[in-house]
This record gives sequence, structure tokens and C-alpha cells, in this order.
Amino acid sequence: MKLYQQRQFNNSSIFEKMDSTQTIMIYKAILAITGKMLIAAQNKEWDELVSLEQECGKLAQILINENHQPILDTELLQNKIKIIHQILDDDAQIRAITESWMIRLQDILCANGKVRSLQRAYLTTENT
Repeated sequence: MKLYQQRQFNNSSIFEKMDSTQTIMIYKAILAITGKMLIAAQNKEWDELVSLEQECGKLAQILINENHQPILDTELLQNKIKIIHQILDDDAQIRAITESWMIRLQDILCANGKVRSLQRAYLTTENT
């Protein structure tokens, strides 16, 4: 999906502004990706989750960088709001899954760190 058409004008790049349809398309694309992210999180496919998160971030950056947000009619605005709510719902579910996983991972790493400290302590006393 090419959101911008770049043109050369007096040796400078000019980007055409996004229209309301393109803006909604980006939000829908983000929603599709967050849906895939939720499935990846549910299946504990962490590499896929990270990859999708980066893809989602690129689309979000397009919206952030867009200085001119088109004025949406009532129907498109309601659609945008509905999409954003769905994105936030997906994000909350992903966060719930990943936070519990991160806590378990942190516990494992802490336990491993304690084991290494004990091993170093005992190895040091055995060598003296």
C-alpha cells in the first residue's frame, strides 16, 4: 500500500497529504496486525509477536508523522473510534499475556542469577 506519492519539485521532495480513506486504511491495517499479534501471544510465538509489533510501529509512525490529519465525516470518525477501541482491546489482551510471561521469565532469570552466585561462591571457597 503506497500511502504517499513522492514528486520532485524544485529539487525538493513534496509528499501529498493522506486523505480520510488512507487514514482509515492505516487504522484498519494496524487493527489487522494487532489481531495477529494477539494470536501470536496466545500461541507463545514471541519472535512473530516482535516482528508484528515492529510492523505495527511503522504504521503508527506514519500517523504520528502526518502533520495534517484529514477531517473525517461523522461515519468515518465513528469507524475510526471503533477501530481504535478494538486496537486497545487487542493491546490489553496482549499485555495481559505478555506481562505474566515476563514475570515468569524474570523469576527464571533471577533464580539462575542466584544459582550462578552460589556456584561462584562455592567455587571460590573450594579453590582456596
